[in-house]
Amino acid sequence: MLPNCVEWVIFDQAALASGLATVPLFHADNAQNCAHVLRDAGVRVVVAGGANAIGKLRTVLDELPALERIVCVEADELPAEPNERDRMISLRDWLPRDGVGEAESGHSGDDLATIVYTSGTTGAPKGVMLTHANILKNTQASARVADIGEDDVMVSFLPLSHMFERTAGCYLAMLVGAETAFARSVATLMEDIAAFKPTVLISVPRIYEQVLGRIEAKLRSSPLRAVLFRLAVAIGHRRMCSSLYRMAWPLLDRAVAAKVRAVFGGHVRYAISGGAPMPPAMTRTLLALGLPVFQGYGLTEASPVISVNTPGNNVAESIGFPLPGIEVAIGDNDELLTRGDCVMRGYWNLPDATRAAIDGDGWLHTGDQARRDPDGRLYIIGRIKEIIVMASGEKVPPADIEQALLADPLISQVMVYGEGRPFLVACVVADPEQPGATDDLKAAAATLRKRSMKLLARFPAHARIRRFIFVEKPWSIEDGTLTPTLKIKRAVVAERAHEQIEAAYRGFE
Repeated sequence: MLPNCVEWVIFDQAALASGLATVPLFHADNAQNCAHVLRDAGVRVVVAGGANAIGKLRTVLDELPALERIVCVEADELPAEPNERDRMISLRDWLPRDGVGEAESGHSGDDLATIVYTSGTTGAPKGVMLTHANILKNTQASARVADIGEDDVMVSFLPLSHMFERTAGCYLAMLVGAETAFARSVATLMEDIAAFKPTVLISVPRIYEQVLGRIEAKLRSSPLRAVLFRLAVAIGHRRMCSSLYRMAWPLLDRAVAAKVRAVFGGHVRYAISGGAPMPPAMTRTLLALGLPVFQGYGLTEASPVISVNTPGNNVAESIGFPLPGIEVAIGDNDELLTRGDCVMRGYWNLPDATRAAIDGDGWLHTGDQARRDPDGRLYIIGRIKEIIVMASGEKVPPADIEQALLADPLISQVMVYGEGRPFLVACVVADPEQPGATDDLKAAAATLRKRSMKLLARFPAHARIRRFIFVEKPWSIEDGTLTPTLKIKRAVVAERAHEQIEAAYRGFE
């Protein structure tokens, strides 16, 4: 339970070499979610850092009888109470004086390496069991499609508790001998990127969206800059097709495009985007400005990378081609299926969920709908499961959150929204019989936000509702917002509440 740091990687490698299974926890997660993971996995030792993380663990210690030891990275994080000190020790006192010379032998690639918890169709996360072979095969396949080597520099800032950063940003760097620099925090990310000047950037769409959002804000105050920016994007798209555009590009590159690339350090050769869908328009804008962005696709259950765009084969709307050695197929209802050495062993202590995810022929059902073009390139066209993928790559089940919120008497109908967004909002039809339901909507929203913290306590922190939007008319079959089976037509509701939704996010992105 650490932020990205050298200690995280050392502990992970030492545990794996010793034949132990590691269970990564997001260091900023709430205490109850951490407690669920620790209980479910039967965790015996936790390495944690930061007063906030230690404080959270202390609040749930009594719920974790199997937890034998919490190793505190900093000695001053140890609590003063003697009963807690019995289960806590500083990293300095816990480590042996001399390191072990060689790792134990006799381990197999089929041995369990890690249990990574990911959101499912219930509020409680499920533990994905990955073997050493799963991870190594995925890392090796990733290395085969990317020209990354020991001269490259990566900046690690996505949580190492997620397999995307762990495989693409950590193990891949180790395999090819690249250098990894750890960002201090998300708040200082752009400063750190400017300082480290990465050549490879592993990111989620949200980071690119933030940079372009800041640029757009500046352009609104300068019509001349706005014209130059639009011209640079237009010429950037066409410069390879016409000598006239190529002649105009160097000036626009110096005046506009180079400054945008400088925000990312000015040396990026590969900017890999994953974890959430990348809007094609954003991809095309960045490519036009000379930032080589390649969208990929994967999920934790596949270790995680399944496909990715590559230089010479980069289509903004596509998720690219499958990695070498990874099979894909299009199943019933256009569902994307994958099979191979990278597919998980199963879900920890959930045999029924495992059988539902992996069929008898070994195909992992992704829950996403896809199509393949004649060249074999993949495109995501929809989602079978009702899962919201946020801008951070976090996945949340809206139906479960909505069911929990409906326990509040003020709410008659509710729809959670947040696809590709930094946080969740909820569109609400208030119960007119409740006091204050329609009188003071601002006060009602504040009340709901406060009460929802308790209603959603069992959900991860990213699944909390930050804004409540009140809709005047109840949703019905007659007005087209409900199906005949009374399911919410999410796209219709979102479209009708578009202005309110955008206002809820304005100023917070």
